[in-house]
Amino acid sequence: QVQLAESGGGLVQAGGSLRLSCVASGRTVSSYAMAWFRQAPGKERELVAAFTGSTGSTYHAKSVKGRFTISRDNTKNTVHLQMNSLKPEDSAVYYCASGRYGGVYDKWGQGTQVTVSS
Repeated sequence: QVQLAESGGGLVQAGGSLRLSCVASGRTVSSYAMAWFRQAPGKERELVAAFTGSTGSTYHAKSVKGRFTISRDNTKNTVHLQMNSLKPEDSAVYYCASGRYGGVYDKWGQGTQVTVSS
């Protein structure tokens, strides 16, 4: 059974930093496409960052490029999202997702709330 467990969300002031973690069980993070999505109230879920290939290539949305970085720790089977220079518009529930490269994300975590105050 595949489970994704996010942690690290919270309340932070604008300009601050947070690091989200996603611990995977039942699936090896280095063998699957791992991604971070976010959804703010009244908005559609959007892809924030992802590993796009087995070689470790990554994608970061334009809105977070240069501020957020996706990484993974294969020894801990964990994916991280380092978020720096946070803005109020980054406030959302952040979800970890997993799927096959080139396929759909079929496993999702429960989400972790990130709130950035101005």
